[in-house]
Amino acid sequence: MGMKMKLKRTYFGKTYTIGKLYLHNIYFCDTIEDVVRDLSKEEKVYGKTAIPFGTYKITICYSERFKRQLPLLKDVPFFTSIRIHSGNTDKDTEGCLLVGENKVSGMVINSRKTLDDLMFILSRFEDISIEIC
Repeated sequence: MGMKMKLKRTYFGKTYTIGKLYLHNIYFCDTIEDVVRDLSKEEKVYGKTAIPFGTYKITICYSERFKRQLPLLKDVPFFTSIRIHSGNTDKDTEGCLLVGENKVSGMVINSRKTLDDLMFILSRFEDISIEIC
């Protein structure tokens, strides 16, 4: 059996986007990303644009930048090297998904622990996908 993740974006701010991440339709954590832009109508702003809505396959592989195994989203239009990783604000992401708890406006906290918990769960699956809506 595979792991189906779903990211429901819930708040669209001027500099960041907040969402809720579900694993098999069960709430797991909050997320923060860059600004959602309609790339069919406006230009992508490097390092300040969230990935497009859609469903993406995920592989777990080593990140040279973070020096650890992390989820990598595959075949994201207009993007390369999009991962799920730790961080606290939109300044810590360049299009990637940051996981944690949205208990402070404009950020997620407890991100490293949340990522470690997510990786523990995902390590048991080979077929992983994420739907972003």
